[in-house]
Amino acid sequence: MKIRPEEVLETIEMIDRENLDIRTITMGISLRDCVSESAERSCARIYDKITRLAGNLVKTAEDIQSEYGIPIINKRISVTPMALVAESSDAENYTIFAEALDRAAAETGVDFIGGFSALVHKGYTSGDRKLIESIPEALASTKKVCSSVNIATTRAGINMDAVAHMGRIIKETAALTADSGGLGCAKLVVFCNVPEDNPFMAGAFHGIGEPESVINVGISGPGVVQSAVKKVPDGDFGQVAESIKKSAFKITRMGELVAREASRRLDTIFGIIDLSLAPTPAMGDSVAHILEEMGLAKCGAPGTTAALALLNDAVKKGGAMATSYVGGLSGAFIPVSEDAGMIDAVRCGALSLEKLEAMTCVCSVGLDMIAVPGDTSADTISGIIADEAAIGMVNSKTTAVRIIPAPGMTVGDTVEFGGLLGSGPVMKVNSFDNSAFIGRGGRIPSPIHGMKN
Repeated sequence: MKIRPEEVLETIEMIDRENLDIRTITMGISLRDCVSESAERSCARIYDKITRLAGNLVKTAEDIQSEYGIPIINKRISVTPMALVAESSDAENYTIFAEALDRAAAETGVDFIGGFSALVHKGYTSGDRKLIESIPEALASTKKVCSSVNIATTRAGINMDAVAHMGRIIKETAALTADSGGLGCAKLVVFCNVPEDNPFMAGAFHGIGEPESVINVGISGPGVVQSAVKKVPDGDFGQVAESIKKSAFKITRMGELVAREASRRLDTIFGIIDLSLAPTPAMGDSVAHILEEMGLAKCGAPGTTAALALLNDAVKKGGAMATSYVGGLSGAFIPVSEDAGMIDAVRCGALSLEKLEAMTCVCSVGLDMIAVPGDTSADTISGIIADEAAIGMVNSKTTAVRIIPAPGMTVGDTVEFGGLLGSGPVMKVNSFDNSAFIGRGGRIPSPIHGMKN
């Protein structure tokens, strides 16, 4: 890939003035050869393999950042879904595996490790059930481990037994991490149509179709895209989309440069570029502010969903022209606690949970980093998960829920997580009873268009 001098200069300006960064370099590692009937032996193999393959990941990222002047914010590891690895062991509680992952993450110096995961969209195995039951304790007893569960796909439908189960698991996780505002729930995401090569936490895991190890890079740059919209203050929407596409192209080119250099230095395979706009709590790094730059007084005003659809599509088109290896989630993220503009919109009443759900129909992921009252019932949380999964299933897209029932807090309170996770206002939820609906169980069948072959 040849980089022109003018591209370098444009990139420097984006970094200096517009908060451009590589949000994450994530090394995916297969742990399929770490299976053992002894949980202790399996955990030892897991620790040894991760520290051997990812031992230089952080140093390599820091060297590239220093040499190229490109900020690399997070260094992460994703591993084979742990339910698959642990299932043959003699462990009844899989927290021991989460603790092994946490030790390996600490030794390598990465920010997070993902893959304490299970795929149950069509049903459970015994290992899936044990892993899911272990999630609350695992996330409460570790610092860097992230967990995900896939409960639906377009081809399989929605596993409503798993949906009900995850509502209870989220409540238990919040209770066990109550002293930190329910922080464990910020490291747990429930998916529909989960991708196997996602570099972003908390949903990252190393899919079973992935190679032995791989480097996936997630790029960001809401500030760059906001600047692109500012450049056409009087332009029509076609011109706005074109300006966004050009910026996304430049951002992606930088991301692929970093990804290929990292994979070369680490002697592993370059996987994908995730083209996502992932905000942070910092000013100038907000997806909500991009939408407001298009002419909305506040994110959540009528027209917000249309603006987000334009943004998501333009980012994907621009990125796809820049690299042949697009993957992960790719698009615009709308996490409330991680986006200063979203936080402001919620606090002033412009943005509700229902409007956020509508917005997830046209963007990446779903209801992300949503704080709700601590007394929200497990059935209500399950209903929110089911609604979001239905959007993903019917529209053949990835959707997810990362929701935090903040213990002891009510609507209008603020829950503090710190760092990249930021802080967020506790949002109002619909309190009408849905327990009879959730209690039916079984599987919502896949839509007719899921029968593609």
